[in-house]
Amino acid sequence: MVSGPSLDEQAYVREGASQTAVKILVVGHFAVGKTTFIGAISEIPPLSTEETMTRAAEAVDDLKGVQGKTTTTVAMDFGRLTISDRVVLYLFGTPGQQRFVQMWEDMARGALGALVLVDPERLADSFAVIDLIEQYGLDYAIAVNHFDGSPLRDETALRDALDLLDDTPVVTCDARDEQSSAEALITLVRHLQDRAH
Repeated sequence: MVSGPSLDEQAYVREGASQTAVKILVVGHFAVGKTTFIGAISEIPPLSTEETMTRAAEAVDDLKGVQGKTTTTVAMDFGRLTISDRVVLYLFGTPGQQRFVQMWEDMARGALGALVLVDPERLADSFAVIDLIEQYGLDYAIAVNHFDGSPLRDETALRDALDLLDDTPVVTCDARDEQSSAEALITLVRHLQDRAH
């Protein structure tokens, strides 16, 4: 069941502003915090397709290192963030499980770039996500979602572990925090602007 606002024709347009819409993907592996990130930063009530996890999912989804997760995204999350009178970001959160990967191609179409959320305790789970983003030819930034009690990782070690190019931005964020999440998105937007020039 899809929750969120009804979609009238003006629901996602800021009144009185002449804006350029920029489509951004918020991606990452299962249970890394994509829904939380979009919920924390969206200036509108986010559209979410969170569903209760079933026993069938327990056999498919790896819950190792994930405490208390009872819901999962089954289609996408959607939110909006206006960063200036001229630019509004439309944020599309992808589901993290491998069985939903076929949706990514459609979601990537028309996207300017991607913010890749990474759990520093499960770096290996990010390899397939980064491979997909690179396959779709999207520029991206890495946002390390720093959970309570998790150790801060050295950026050089993270870059080496994820095999990142030198110009790929890496930022630490807390997906629950609006300001921290905004800074991660601003890092991505600046990277996209630099790549465009």
